[in-house]
Amino acid sequence: MSDLLPSSFALAGFAAAVIVLALTPGPDMMLYLSKTITQSRRAGAASLAGALSGLLVHTALAAVGLSALLAASATAFTILKIAGAAYLLWLAWDALRHGSSFSLAPGTAAERLSRLYLKGLLVNLLNPKIIMFFLTFLPQFVAAGDPNAPARLVILGVAFVVIALPISIAQILAAGAIARLLRRSPSVTRGVDFLFAGVMAAFAARLVFSQGK
Repeated sequence: MSDLLPSSFALAGFAAAVIVLALTPGPDMMLYLSKTITQSRRAGAASLAGALSGLLVHTALAAVGLSALLAASATAFTILKIAGAAYLLWLAWDALRHGSSFSLAPGTAAERLSRLYLKGLLVNLLNPKIIMFFLTFLPQFVAAGDPNAPARLVILGVAFVVIALPISIAQILAAGAIARLLRRSPSVTRGVDFLFAGVMAAFAARLVFSQGK
């Protein structure tokens, strides 16, 4: 198992990026925080479980599709790097231009936990930004032509969820305070936007200048 993991330096960079992403407001965070505030922590946890399940599905899809691409052609890998870098730079620019647009919709009607789970699943499963992100983020830690690419991608995807899970749980536990902070202090949200943009730009540069081996 250890030989399937990236180097310690790469793994540290991966973990740092996941932590920043877990702290960055998005549709999935908006969903589980709003359900926590308007219903209950159980409702928020159900939504979170669905959202994380969506990430695992994306991991499996990335492993199946990208493993063949990476093994088949170094040229295809280069094309993917360029496209990935362009997309990550676009995410950075979009964060600076539009911000995270975090808002909490009021609501009072309680929903079944199974329905909340499905909502969380779909909010990530059908999010094109997450689809593209997983197709560009995970391959940075897999070399072109690596025969173990599927296993490495799965391990990284699971690690993504494992690292993000305690952060998301802490957010649910402190949902009320987080919501008040984001509503009353736009500068805090803006600071997260700049941090997110910096991480995306750094990974775009890594994609462009990596050798793929």
